Amino acid sequence: MKLQQGQQWNCGNAVLRIVRLERLAVEYKTVADAATGETTHHRVTKKEFCRLVKGAALLPPTTP
Repeated sequence: MKLQQGQQWNCGNAVLRIVRLERLAVEYKTVADAATGETTHHRVTKKEFCRLVKGAALLPPTTP
């Protein structure tokens, strides 16, 4: 799996967006409810993030 900054993953009823990608760490935001737009910021290792998105679907990139 190739991780890139800005990717969005649909994980159950939440959407995960990679904010910052480092060599050994990933910072991502979780949007649980699209209507309110509330996000929570997380920082985990790449290994933990890959385990988290193992069953998730990669959303197509949005073009600005």
